[in-house]
Amino acid sequence: MIKLILSDMDGTLLDEAGNMPAGFDDVMAQLHERGVMFAPASGRQYQSLVESFPEYADKFLFISDNGTMVRQHGREIFSDVIERQNALRLIDSVNEIDGIYNVFCGKKKAYMLKGKHPEKYFDELQKYFRELELVDDFAAVDDDPIKVSFFTAGADADTKIFPLFAQEQANMQVVLASAYWVDITNKGANKGMAVRKVQDRLGIGFEECAAFGDYMNDKEMLESVYYSYAMDNAYPDIKEIARFTTKSNAENGVLWQIEQLIDQGLC
Repeated sequence: MIKLILSDMDGTLLDEAGNMPAGFDDVMAQLHERGVMFAPASGRQYQSLVESFPEYADKFLFISDNGTMVRQHGREIFSDVIERQNALRLIDSVNEIDGIYNVFCGKKKAYMLKGKHPEKYFDELQKYFRELELVDDFAAVDDDPIKVSFFTAGADADTKIFPLFAQEQANMQVVLASAYWVDITNKGANKGMAVRKVQDRLGIGFEECAAFGDYMNDKEMLESVYYSYAMDNAYPDIKEIARFTTKSNAENGVLWQIEQLIDQGLC
């Protein structure tokens, strides 16, 4: 029986306009009745996830920042901090490249440089970072870095940003998080690592978990559960990794599939 269901947000649970699917509360009520825990698992900041689920702040397990922060009932149960000088080196390495915006992701907030804050892309940034502070210098930030992120408005992160960090992949986790984002964390720090930590902490097995994803930052999460679902709109490599495929996010695939699992007696 499934005891834990994990879902990515953008391109997965949310529709193409970034909206929560209709019927979400009803499906969550059914899971609650069956003792099944739901966990948003996203590259988004913890504060952004909580704001997306205000009625579930004390009910859900939250895996944020691509697995580098896990909180439940508002308390941190796991985090993975990047060595500070390493984080600063990475984030400063492309600071002067036109059209790439850098974000220092700390435990408390996310930070961008003054004058480098792309106001016309503020809505896109706000989806991921509700607590965002503009600073003069990343070195002056008093926070523990858990991730560094790079954004391009051209939806060409795979060609514009990702290749810049090819040499870092031996020692760091460099992931294409979407068409717009590249995220860097400690080697081995990802959603899958966070899922395994949660499984160990709660005594939940591999075959007692389901997960939904659409992009490469979901790879390790899907590999950490038996019921792994790629959305129909997923990045091609994710469809190769997942054990199953479900409807697209535009068709409310996550909720549809959860209802199928309930009907099949698996939840």
